[in-house]
Amino acid sequence: MGDGVPIGILAGFLIFLLICSAFFSGSETALMTLNRYRLRHKAKAGHRGAQLAEKLLAQPDRLIGLILLGNNLVNVAAAQLVTLIALRLGSPIWVAVSGFIFTLVILIFAEVTPKTLAALHPERVALPASYIFYPLSKLLAPLVWLITVVAGGLLKLFGVNVKDRDGQHLTVEELHTLVSEAGTRLPRRRHRMLVGILELQDITVDDILIPHNEVIGIDLSDDWETIVQTIRESSYTRLPVFRDNIDDIIGILHVKRLVQSGGLVELNKQRLTNLVEEPYFVPEGTPLNKQLVQFQRARQRTAFVVDEYGDIQGLVTLEDLLEEIVGEFTSEPAPSHADVRKDDAAGYVVKASANIRALNRMMQWHLPTDGPKTLNGLILEQLETIPEQGTGLMLDDYPVEILNTSENVIKTVRIRAPLSTPAEHAATG
Repeated sequence: MGDGVPIGILAGFLIFLLICSAFFSGSETALMTLNRYRLRHKAKAGHRGAQLAEKLLAQPDRLIGLILLGNNLVNVAAAQLVTLIALRLGSPIWVAVSGFIFTLVILIFAEVTPKTLAALHPERVALPASYIFYPLSKLLAPLVWLITVVAGGLLKLFGVNVKDRDGQHLTVEELHTLVSEAGTRLPRRRHRMLVGILELQDITVDDILIPHNEVIGIDLSDDWETIVQTIRESSYTRLPVFRDNIDDIIGILHVKRLVQSGGLVELNKQRLTNLVEEPYFVPEGTPLNKQLVQFQRARQRTAFVVDEYGDIQGLVTLEDLLEEIVGEFTSEPAPSHADVRKDDAAGYVVKASANIRALNRMMQWHLPTDGPKTLNGLILEQLETIPEQGTGLMLDDYPVEILNTSENVIKTVRIRAPLSTPAEHAATG
């Protein structure tokens, strides 16, 4: 067999078979390691190779069957050809060592090298290869189908259902990891917004609400001059309206509607009450991602957070919620914030009633947020007693000094720079 064919032609055909083997091996690795989301994006953009690859990967069992069928055929043919060439050389030594040499050649040039290249550059290998594999899959469909049916039957004997596949959709945790790893490739602000969106489900309205004792609004029990002064001095566009205290809430006054109705000149308590809208209540513990949808559906921007007994715990606004995504809306620098002011003693004087999440976002701090919502609550939780003025403690790496207490409540504290660098904190956090 092959006695009339020159050895040079046989060697050339052997090299061709080795190239085919390398092609099948590399293509298998490339197709199986493709980024499915990037592939889908390219396919939607009209990339023909990506579209073919996506069709092939829709039936991975048949694709693997096709590749292995082709790879084994060329490897068997190459092995037979090596034996033939060795016999043509007429030396018993060549026949003895040809199998060993051929195994090394296959391993290095048709397995390790192409698979490594394909793993490093899957798109460069897989997309062009799809132009060959797609028509091959049609041409060899009956044979590939037979192979996959037999293989599927064997798997069923071992209790494996070939129709069950691991989900291809990213979980929120996986998506969070993906966004975090892409941080260096995205502008910082966009990266922070993406992280903020993903974290909405882990944050509740309790974390961002304004406590009920700090809610600024209109008390109808006050005289009219006081009410007018409250409206004029307020920087808010929406003000709660209540009697005596926030628990007896009447509704929300839109200052814009007040202006449209003629302003404060001809206004009185009765007319003001007529301009008030019904209050909107939400239960405590509502995740922010759900609350954002509820704000949209209810066409509301302000909500009162109530506990299981119906008592008002505080006020949450759409602006507060959006700040968890985009950051502070205010254009003022952080140290001039109402809850924080720069101190001459190389630190910041902070109101203990300040929300911890807001402080972290505004000051780029890393105070713990998995417990109490306010600085006062965090300090009391750690000390387990009402501290006296001058008491010092550590909140994580932040030195804290109690400056003022009143009526069993911490009023102000001084916070200094953390003892460790932000990078060290992130590494251990």
